[in-house]
Amino acid sequence: MEDQIELREKHLKFSKERAIKILEKGGNPTDAWTSFLSDMNNNNETRGHPALQMGMMLMLGGGLSTASEMKKFIEDFN
Repeated sequence: MEDQIELREKHLKFSKERAIKILEKGGNPTDAWTSFLSDMNNNNETRGHPALQMGMMLMLGGGLSTASEMKKFIEDFN
């Protein structure tokens, strides 16, 4: 049986891959962020992660306005 850390890592990987796929298909950073945030908050192991708040502040401040900025932020998320 998988432990909580493994479940968290699997869900984090799933969330990242889905959001990055949006960017790679030409989607905008807001759509990728919305997907990532939704996926992360739909799992008990990743819900409310402190970096989600930081990402929201960066989004609102214009710090994640390009696909490359958003991709790097999501990839670096742990």
